[in-house]
Amino acid sequence: MHLSLVCRAKPVLHGYFRSSCSWRVRIAFALKGIEYDQVPVHLIKDGGQQHTEQYKTLNPMQQVPAVEIDGITLSQSLAVIQYIDETRPGPPLLPADPKKRAQVRMISDIIASGIQPLQNLHVIQKMGTEKVQWAQHFIDRGFQALEPLLKQTAGKYCVGDEISMADICLVPQVYNAERFKVDVEQYPTIKRLNETLLQIEAFRVSDPSCQPDTPEDLRA
Repeated sequence: MHLSLVCRAKPVLHGYFRSSCSWRVRIAFALKGIEYDQVPVHLIKDGGQQHTEQYKTLNPMQQVPAVEIDGITLSQSLAVIQYIDETRPGPPLLPADPKKRAQVRMISDIIASGIQPLQNLHVIQKMGTEKVQWAQHFIDRGFQALEPLLKQTAGKYCVGDEISMADICLVPQVYNAERFKVDVEQYPTIKRLNETLLQIEAFRVSDPSCQPDTPEDLRA
């Protein structure tokens, strides 16, 4: 049962325009039609605003996002997505069918646990001049696993013909792949799905090029 919408305060997303994890949450909010406020957390300025004592009270891991919602604070993007799916109306982000739901979670975890953390800012900052090669290696490694899986599960979207949490995870990861000059042409299923999803309004309005903290030179 969905929580009462009466007198519910808008969620607050503490995030960064180019953070994959923040972007996932923005997509989920947009798909669900949820209004929310954003508080930018600059991951580089002043040594990284995520390291301040104030922010550490929101997210002890000193990462983005942190989402204040319904009187609690959640700090992992997949936990946020599943929470809003369970408590808000709108299109479901996980299929009703148990097998498809497991496939969505599998794909989401491959991206959110097996690919993205190995090329996030905290890791690549430690790689010095090798950071691009490092990111390319682990994105390619992940996509080599993801491509054949998606060939089996995909219809119009990652799992069948309904948008799910897997699609929410895929688009930011492809953006990162392109940013690090990975040849996405090697992965035709991933490329096709990404192109399809980028035509959808929820994915466009949540894009890093049009957020409150997007630098002027990166705005679309």
